[in-house]
Amino acid sequence: MAERAALEELVKLQGERVRGLKQQKASAELIEEEVAKLLKLKAQLGPDESKQKFVLKTPKGTRDYSPRQMAVREKVFDVIIRCFKRHGAEVIDTPVFELKETLTGKYGEDSKLIYDLKDQGGELLSLRYDLTVPFARYLAMNKLNNIKRYHIAKVYRRDNPAMTRGRYREFYQCDFDIAGNFDPMIPDAECLKIMCEILSSLQIGDFLVKVNDRRILDGMFAICGVPDSKFRTICSSVDKLDKVSWEEVKNEMVGEKGLAPEVADRIGDYVQQHGGVSLVEQLLQDPKLSQNKQALEGLRDLKLLFEYLTLFGIDDKISFDLSLARGLDYYTGVIYEAVLLQTPVQAGEEPLGVGSVAAGGRYDGLVGMFDPKGRKVPCVGLSIGVERIFSIVEQRLEVEDSLSSGGTQQVVLLWVGIFLFCFCSLQAELLYKKNPKLLNQLQYCEEAGIPLVAIIGEQELKDGVIKLRSVTSREEVDIRREDLVEEIKRRTGQPLCIC
Repeated sequence: MAERAALEELVKLQGERVRGLKQQKASAELIEEEVAKLLKLKAQLGPDESKQKFVLKTPKGTRDYSPRQMAVREKVFDVIIRCFKRHGAEVIDTPVFELKETLTGKYGEDSKLIYDLKDQGGELLSLRYDLTVPFARYLAMNKLNNIKRYHIAKVYRRDNPAMTRGRYREFYQCDFDIAGNFDPMIPDAECLKIMCEILSSLQIGDFLVKVNDRRILDGMFAICGVPDSKFRTICSSVDKLDKVSWEEVKNEMVGEKGLAPEVADRIGDYVQQHGGVSLVEQLLQDPKLSQNKQALEGLRDLKLLFEYLTLFGIDDKISFDLSLARGLDYYTGVIYEAVLLQTPVQAGEEPLGVGSVAAGGRYDGLVGMFDPKGRKVPCVGLSIGVERIFSIVEQRLEVEDSLSSGGTQQVVLLWVGIFLFCFCSLQAELLYKKNPKLLNQLQYCEEAGIPLVAIIGEQELKDGVIKLRSVTSREEVDIRREDLVEEIKRRTGQPLCIC
């Protein structure tokens, strides 16, 4: 430190000498010589690490949320949680990181996206990739055979983010799962019902829920000639059909994964089909597919599922889609994915899917992977893609307008001289000044999106009235004290009480 201080003093003195020579208009040769000495001293000094600048930014694939954005998120979470509770779910939580071996081998090709942590006292840890595998570990550890649970928490994926489309490295998942032995397809139908209820309540646009069954996919691969060892990797390729063309998927299966071209063509004949229960019945008559035991079980269960979906009144939102594969390894039965639909450009055109906003399926073998005795607990669940929903809401709504009637306050009470009463059923704030100016308070209300202001001054006290001011229009009316509650209820639709 002493050496650095001495060098800094020499740099300072040399700098003053150079400036002095320039002021005296000394010869260019002398100035150049002294400048060279100054640069040499600065080079010896080097950078001051304590004063180095750093870039202020969030890590790639993450973001901050403003109070207004958080208000939108809270509303979305509230809709989701109320639906989960309405269907009888209890909430649990698990650690944000798990033992690495807990997560290994559960996600197929997506395992490369797991965030690994450094060795912590002999434990190899990884950040959780989703909420499903930790839930299965929770069931096995606690020897639970039956539970209906929801879990809302952050998960982490070492992915290439596309934040404008709601794709992050750190993001929330909202999961609902049913664990236990029940009659076939009833829990699966309830999960689809919940998915439709939430997406309808959020009013983010028309949507379609694609359904398929991993047993149908495996049976289809088998009759098409896919080697058993390639089932999962070919499944991962098929799952990309919602994003790229069949030709691109075929090229990947043949060129990158070594599948025979004629086998890929046979797969293409199946996976480009989609429809309703009529397609299920058609495939039940397929001479090859109906002879495969796995595929036959899956088709029969899907037919039963459609019966329940019709009873629930949501069958018009469901499409049997043979291209839906869901790349995660742990799915064993019915799988589903909800996509938002883009309005057709021309009359008669089919609506296009513009992005997944929810997904899930049945995973009957996952708990058994953790149980010492291999005890199996049938499970089915769903996950709401809230980050994409947040992005859609932010794009489609003017947040300021949407929050003006639902932010932190509906009405604020201002006063001059005397604090008379408060609105008990509303949230309220206090300005931290002894004598705040009225103009400053009104300006704060405008910035905070508060729609109404009740003003009580000396004159209002004498006249027995309260001045009610609209923040947006700046119109003011005098309201009798006894009529204030009803007037505010009329304007905001909010029940109030005064004390």
